[in-house]
Amino acid sequence: MKKPLTFPILLLLLLLPLSIHADCNCSNDSGDGDRSKALHLKISAIASILIAGAIGVSLPILGKSFSALRPDRVFFFLVKAFAAGVILATGFIHVLPDAFENLTSPCLDPHPWGDFPFAGFGAMVAAIGTLMVDSVATGYYNRSHFNKARPAVMSEEGDVEEAELKSGGNVHVHTHASYGHAHGSAEEGSGGGGVAELIRHRVISQVLELGIVVHSVIIGISLGASESPSTIRPLVAALSFHQFFEGMGLGGCIAQAKFKAKTIATMSLFFSLTTPVGITIGIGIASSYNENSPTALIVEGILNSASAGILVYMALVDLLAVDFMSPRMQCNGKLQLGANILLLLGGGLMSLLAKWA
Repeated sequence: MKKPLTFPILLLLLLLPLSIHADCNCSNDSGDGDRSKALHLKISAIASILIAGAIGVSLPILGKSFSALRPDRVFFFLVKAFAAGVILATGFIHVLPDAFENLTSPCLDPHPWGDFPFAGFGAMVAAIGTLMVDSVATGYYNRSHFNKARPAVMSEEGDVEEAELKSGGNVHVHTHASYGHAHGSAEEGSGGGGVAELIRHRVISQVLELGIVVHSVIIGISLGASESPSTIRPLVAALSFHQFFEGMGLGGCIAQAKFKAKTIATMSLFFSLTTPVGITIGIGIASSYNENSPTALIVEGILNSASAGILVYMALVDLLAVDFMSPRMQCNGKLQLGANILLLLGGGLMSLLAKWA
């Protein structure tokens, strides 16, 4: 997998602003509207969130330069547990409740929106869809890799059989045990397990970024469209911390995926820019945007529920389950205790931010 999921992200950025230009059936109460002061706060938010996101996603990737941040270190293992707690709390505490609020709003027709829990259903469908994408993509790239490796293995086996015929069955086998080199099957000697794990990390990092980007754009548009300084002010600090911690989680996955430098830069840039771009879009449509219009509520609610499903699945299955059930964790009581504490700390701090964001 050489390219990140740039097309769906670009499509989202293009279509979301268009979809929320809707007729206003409910009043849009802007509270203590002060456009000049609000604009200054929005510009500060763009700079603060951009810097926080860039630093957060870059720290794990810079592990090549700082030994403590390398993926095989205990510190990185603990940071990843903390970041997974942040992502899990983002899905459950920040995004999913917003989806329920959007899709159960009194501004929507009670039939069908009041008759069925569409937010929970959307999250469930998104989680199942993520599982399917995760499984199919990983299986496809595994099959592709081993199909390419098979001709080389068969060629080596043919050479061995030919040597046996020429020597009457006596073949000298040469190994380099001290250097870890040996000849064998594709799974045993060609690093198949390592390649499969690498492919897995690549799929995880890209699906996780897609889930993060969806809700980041929505958050940015909501902040950019607001004209209330008292609403924007606490969001600046809260979203900066939010973006920093989420960036660490995503950056850890990108680091483990071992992408090429260009792909790493593209994925990091997309993550860092999504919320600031959303804020910019929100500023541009602030005069005509009404967050209480039916179209805006439905679009945001569906996207929020899908984002929540993706984030919860990725946090539990691809981040926490893999690490917490690994032999390294199971055989090290101190590491297990530390990871559990940091998981709770990450989830707790992110949940606390829900008071302001």
